Amino acid sequence: MFDVKALRMEFPALERTLYGRPMVYLDNTATSQTPRCVIDAVESGYVSAKANVHRGVHTLSQEATALQEAARERVRVYINAASASEVIFTRGTTEAINLVASSYGSLLESGDEVVITVMEHHADIVPWQLLAMRRGIVVKAAPLLPDGRLDLEAWKALFTDRTRVAAFCHVSNVLGTVNPVREMVDWAHSHGAVAVVDGAQAVPHARVDMQELGVDFYAFSAHKMYGPTGTGVLYGRESLLEKMPPWQGGGEMIAHVSLTEPTTFADLPYKFEAGTPDFVGIGAFSSAIDFIERVGMENIAAHEHELLEYTTARMLAEVPGIRLFGTAPGKDAVISFLIGRHHHYDTGMLLDKLGVEVRTGHHCAQPLMKALGIEGTVRAGFAAYNTRDEADAFVAALVRTAAILGQ
Repeated sequence: MFDVKALRMEFPALERTLYGRPMVYLDNTATSQTPRCVIDAVESGYVSAKANVHRGVHTLSQEATALQEAARERVRVYINAASASEVIFTRGTTEAINLVASSYGSLLESGDEVVITVMEHHADIVPWQLLAMRRGIVVKAAPLLPDGRLDLEAWKALFTDRTRVAAFCHVSNVLGTVNPVREMVDWAHSHGAVAVVDGAQAVPHARVDMQELGVDFYAFSAHKMYGPTGTGVLYGRESLLEKMPPWQGGGEMIAHVSLTEPTTFADLPYKFEAGTPDFVGIGAFSSAIDFIERVGMENIAAHEHELLEYTTARMLAEVPGIRLFGTAPGKDAVISFLIGRHHHYDTGMLLDKLGVEVRTGHHCAQPLMKALGIEGTVRAGFAAYNTRDEADAFVAALVRTAAILGQ
């Protein structure tokens, strides 16, 4: 049984009050709150096993190494990667995509093409633009349909015999649109291109399976799935990772360094993990995955979808001048909106004074905002610990905000 009230007791941050009101935290699309089990795991790492991994024969180093490598295997099983060598730890989704653009991108030639979409986060746009500046590649973006779905036919039409990479999000961080990943991967492969998927908004809300999706690269972050900040994952197909050069140099990623002979590099996955990692955060990531599996991803997804449907219906019925952005069927539990023509920042500031925490701005998706003809939105996103009472408080705060702003 899914008991949201019992679940909330595991999250110390949810006990906060703001301006004399119980806090309603709805900025989960940016970052989720952290359960006590993960906090305890972080504390334990710093108290009992803080020593550099893979570097020492002493007990603490060996224990820290064991925690990190156990986490790697935990992630491998969770996403159904074929090998632990395909799980590379990064600081987050942004670094993971930059790794691919820098390393795999170095294999591209001038005139080669990367196909993206207009709904991408800047982390899946700018790295390819930087590559275009360095290598002379061409970046092409596909448009959207009015309800926020990708125009799949237009996306497919962008592919040519020079297309080498298809980079796209699994779920839009603004619209909540869920892209048909397997169909897009198969299309990319049929044109000889690799598929690079930004999974940051998908992994917290749905089960992902690398074998089922067939992706070549898949990136996600722990901090959006009840885990520590500064910890992320790049899944990469082993046959591709083997061909790719390191993207950073330093300790950990080498086999042998010489001043007179070519430096040789470590085996996967360490070839891409230069320097001291956040081994405490990586170790605690296992606890976040354990938490999700204990609650049940199916339970989380169903609960969030129910909140999405309930809240959306109430907003449309009760909030004067409400404008929703992203109405694709099967969308994720994200609501982006504006009240009339009022600035998103004004709405967000008033909601904060009423105890409701939402995100305002362009959400690192300025090309999408331009396509929508707006500067930004207010965004609310649900997590496993949100409740109907919080949804009611959110709508009530919106009604009051709309009254204050006027029409």
